[in-house]
Parts: sequence; C-alpha cells; structure tokens
Amino acid sequence: MPDNSNAPTITEYFEANPRAMTMVAARELGISEAEVMRGLPSDRVQELSAKRFTEMMDALAGYEKVHVIVSNGATTIESFGRFGGFSTFGPFFNVQSKSLDMHIRQDEIAAVFAVEKPGHLDGVSTLSIQFYDKLGNSAFKVFLTFGNKAPSDACRTWWTNFRNKFSITAAS
Repeated sequence: MPDNSNAPTITEYFEANPRAMTMVAARELGISEAEVMRGLPSDRVQELSAKRFTEMMDALAGYEKVHVIVSNGATTIESFGRFGGFSTFGPFFNVQSKSLDMHIRQDEIAAVFAVEKPGHLDGVSTLSIQFYDKLGNSAFKVFLTFGNKAPSDACRTWWTNFRNKFSITAAS
C-alpha cells in the first residue's frame, strides 16, 4: 500500500497554493511527485491501474488532440497531438502518429493518476491522465484540457469514464 504519511503536509501545501504545479510541490516538500499525487484529496486525484497501461493507451487513441508534457530535472517538452500508430519493440511501447512520436519504456510505468486540478497559469480546471515511473517521477502527462476555459461536458464525461474504467478499484 502506498505511503500517505506526507498527506497532511501535502494538503497544507495545496491549501496555501491551490494552483501549484505538482512537480514544484514535490521538489519543495522533498518527496516524489507520485507521493504528492497520492496525498491530494480524492476528489482531485484517483489512482489508476498501471498494469492496464496498454488498454489506457488504446483508450487515449480514441480521444481527440491532447497536450502531452514530458519533464525531467532539466527540461520540459510540450507537444500537441493524437495518440495512435502503436507498436512495440524490445522494452518500448511506441506512439508514432502524425503528431506524436514517443518511445515509452512501459515496464517502468508504476503509477497512473486521473487528475483534476486548477491550472497553474489561470486557475481554470484541468483534466489529465498522468504516468509515473518506479521512482515516483513523472514519465509523461496527458492533458485533455489545459486551462483557458472550463472542460466541456463531453470532455468531462470522457475523463470520468476513463477514470472509473481504469481505477485501481475497478475490476480488471
């Protein structure tokens, strides 16, 4: 079972900074970003079954254009596109659509979360699916919305259905 011993600290952090980026919170709290996710309120974050990675990718391919963010300690890259063109080669799950080109070491994905939180730029609600590695670092984040305007009813319904289908409490 995940360690939630930092939950009160995480809760306090986000009560004071509701629009804070989770990667910044992790750095400032001295914990992994996955720990931050697990410490957020259940109405904002739900953990999904990382074992169902391929099914999740197939479902994401059925959605429209998304905002994908990949970040490490030194660089962040953002891309807009659609998932698709899947293949595997060695340890890699490949995404090679006309607009996205990713090579994901799927065996390193250890945690996935459906997240709703205020955007860090404007406070408008964002909906995302976020993937984390075995060390609790962000592998990549898929934003269905990225601020500027509230999620449409159709977007929220899609995200809610995805969240419920892949929840760690849902039947596999």
